[in-house]
Amino acid sequence: MHRIEILLTSEPDGGLEPLHHGEVEVRFHRFVRTSELPLLEGAVWAFVDWLLPDISGLEMCRRLRCDPLTAQAHITMIVEPGEPENCRRALRAGADDYIVGPVTRTMLLDRVLATGFNGFDSTPARLLRSGELTIDVAAFQARWKGLPVPMKPNELRLLRFLIEHPGRVFTRSQLIAALGKDGEAIEERTVDVWIGRLRRALEKAGAGNMLRTVRSLGYVLDAG
Repeated sequence: MHRIEILLTSEPDGGLEPLHHGEVEVRFHRFVRTSELPLLEGAVWAFVDWLLPDISGLEMCRRLRCDPLTAQAHITMIVEPGEPENCRRALRAGADDYIVGPVTRTMLLDRVLATGFNGFDSTPARLLRSGELTIDVAAFQARWKGLPVPMKPNELRLLRFLIEHPGRVFTRSQLIAALGKDGEAIEERTVDVWIGRLRRALEKAGAGNMLRTVRSLGYVLDAG
């Protein structure tokens, strides 16, 4: 199964429901300047509107290029019709291409699926680190001081997300949404189970308790 993650600065006509197309799963994520990126596990496409409420589309494009989580994303700027200079400015800001708005869900899917992965690996080769704790993204493996730390997929995905956002407190509902589970019938207390298993796995490996509970708020990974 290949996965494509689509980031959008506005919700298109047709909604954000995920799509399964043969061996491809497409997930849509609405994001704004102040929102945290979700866990991105596939080839990443970003569709950025030229006009945004509190930041320009050009600046959003530059920020995506500077963020290690989206530096290799395929960025498409959504421009207004009849503005050729804006198209050139979008490319100079780091966009890969542009499309004339308004756009619909069907238009976006047609564009992404017709282009395919365009050379992007659905499992990026990245090594995440927090002190002596590392995650090999492509190998789907956590290690403490070079030794594997056995854990279940949900706990590993949760750990990866927290390492990508160190020092940030997340509520249970935010963690469910970040892992792409918000469309499923998952109780918030399930996050406590994931956290408990993750803590036990890390403590057994000798990493201690890196996860901190913030009362009435949620959980945070203290940077190593």
